[in-house]
Amino acid sequence: METLSSFNVKIKKIEYSRGPTITRYELYPEAGTRIRTISNLVDDIALSLATTGVRIEAPIPNKSAVGVEVPNRVRATVFIRELLESDIFRNSKSKLTACLGKDVAGNMIIFDIAKMPHLLIAGTTGSGKSVCINCIIISLLYKARPDEVQLIMIDPKKIEMSMYSDLPHLKVPVVTDTKRATGTLNAAVNEMEHRFELFEDVGVRDIDGYNRITAGDPEHPPLPKIVIIIDELADLMMTAPDQIETSICRLAQKARAAGIHLIIGTQRPSVDVITGLIKANVPSRIAFTVASQVDSRTIIDIAGAEKLIGKGDMLYAPIGSLKPRRAQGALVVDDEVEAVTAFIKENYGCADYDGDFISDIDRESERVAAGKKGAASFGGGDMSGASSSAGGDPQFRQALKIAVDNGTIATSYLQRTLSIGYGRAARLIDQMAKMGFVSGMNGTKPRTVLLTLPQYMELESRGDPRLDGVMPSDDEAQ
Repeated sequence: METLSSFNVKIKKIEYSRGPTITRYELYPEAGTRIRTISNLVDDIALSLATTGVRIEAPIPNKSAVGVEVPNRVRATVFIRELLESDIFRNSKSKLTACLGKDVAGNMIIFDIAKMPHLLIAGTTGSGKSVCINCIIISLLYKARPDEVQLIMIDPKKIEMSMYSDLPHLKVPVVTDTKRATGTLNAAVNEMEHRFELFEDVGVRDIDGYNRITAGDPEHPPLPKIVIIIDELADLMMTAPDQIETSICRLAQKARAAGIHLIIGTQRPSVDVITGLIKANVPSRIAFTVASQVDSRTIIDIAGAEKLIGKGDMLYAPIGSLKPRRAQGALVVDDEVEAVTAFIKENYGCADYDGDFISDIDRESERVAAGKKGAASFGGGDMSGASSSAGGDPQFRQALKIAVDNGTIATSYLQRTLSIGYGRAARLIDQMAKMGFVSGMNGTKPRTVLLTLPQYMELESRGDPRLDGVMPSDDEAQ
């Protein structure tokens, strides 16, 4: 109050709510007080309280008040057991119910993954990202049997999910090879399309309708929900960014009805990892502590995550929320995870992996590897990258993707973006026009891109050689 009074900010009433990590003071300003005046005092308030991590929420949703969130000097630990034993979790009918933590008022946050329907989790090392993912996994293990929910785990770091090896809920062994991860996501897309064919056969729209209609039918066994968990997206984007982005976007756009959901984690929330397409298709997000405002905006579209104090302190923004909700994540330690997995293996046995799905992963991984070798051979002995009779330019696909994302394309823009010469950029655009991907020349104006993003994704899913600047043979065209 003294700090606010010294800046001529008049408050008529103050209320507060105390959470495990944060105490939120609700300030009700007098009429005529500008909200921005209070928002600009965040550093002064932190100085007067001799603390860090102060965050101002102006205004609090559905209240005529401004929230000042101040870290508690003594933090209370939120144990996952308390959430798992709560009536909210026990009484939830969804098999995809997951525990997250408690908000600044001490209310439990328990959500349904099916309603998310996909979740992005980002934060720096030590911020609580991996613990959060473990909490979600443990919640699913408590809630669902192996025949009700299956897990696909992708762990490029090879250590975060090793404790779940041979778990009966796993559809395939934990994927640790970044190259094989691409094939796994492609196989998940194939599974999604297969399920849609099954839905069409029985005349339903989603997995719940299918399981309800086919209950007791031996020819149509029930379909389990599938949750795909990616622990570190950045490693995958370094290996095969275009293919990973395409598979994630296809799943995020359509997989909800098929009962397939994505949980994506990353320590590097930069725009080259969380691309615009991925961000647009993954509507629910959790931001832990990040390094800068830019990273915070990349995740949740507003600043604030850079002021979090770590160790599970988060901003939770589920689908449809106007503003993110500050919360303290629940804690689950390795001993608890090992105890839960050991109990499940003892009662359900070890994993019975899906052989057909593994075979599909093998085929998709081989196709991805073959595509990369083909692209690498295009340059041949011509290190300049100019197109040859053996195939198209090795940067044709990247150039086409840039064109599709922008809607128009010009030689000068392609030069700057790909750091190539004028002649090569012009040849790339001429080849696009020859294939019907962009319009013809119109004076000095940029060319219009005729290929839409869904069409591009469809061509990529089929492995169409035209995306690499190669005209298909007569057999391929047929």
